Amino acid sequence: MNASDRSGPAFWVVIPAAGIGSRMHADRPKQYLELAGRTLLEHTLECFLGHPGLRGLVLCLAPDDPYWPGLACARDPRIQRATGGAARADSVLAGLLRLAELGAGDEDWVLVHDAARPNLSRFDLDLLLGELADDPVGGLLAVPARDTLKRAGKDGRVEETVDRAVIWQAFTPQMFRHGALHRALADALVADVAITDEASALEWAGQAPRLVEGRADNLKVTRPEDLDWLRQRWAGKH
Repeated sequence: MNASDRSGPAFWVVIPAAGIGSRMHADRPKQYLELAGRTLLEHTLECFLGHPGLRGLVLCLAPDDPYWPGLACARDPRIQRATGGAARADSVLAGLLRLAELGAGDEDWVLVHDAARPNLSRFDLDLLLGELADDPVGGLLAVPARDTLKRAGKDGRVEETVDRAVIWQAFTPQMFRHGALHRALADALVADVAITDEASALEWAGQAPRLVEGRADNLKVTRPEDLDWLRQRWAGKH
């Protein structure tokens, strides 16, 4: 816990990585695509593995994932594997159960981060940890909406312009107490509630997660042009 004095509280990490990323139209799940000589997943893990506050990390993978064992970081003892589910919430819940087996307590902080979000900065990670260290709920990295937003009708025409001053784009990591997040996800799944991210589970449970403004370039790779943008950006940095 000495590290918490400098860079926030100690924490656990869950990374759901069981999806296939069909919108990338690639020959493998998007987290295994190449960026600057390594996979997206390796870059994603690096920010956490280099942090002194890390207690342990659970990677939630498809049961037949053939790519992970071939990565050098697969032998890192701080990384444990869990079997992911069909939906993100199923994978995160499996990761939380594995963390409990590893010794995570109800009041421990857990950060959930997207496998294909490789450009998280150490500054933003420390900012999130520091801002939420004493928060009663937890929260997430996010950025205020920059563009004019439109609400569309079923016919594809604009119904109204949405006030962007109150709209934020949700990023990850999302940071919550282990016990509270586990209960919210489990109860939401039993109730058949659509959970799009961890914050939405806490919202459904009646909580109000805090928004912590981070960098806009903490990009999640969803489409081919996202990876093209990152490759161009990283070519100038590495």
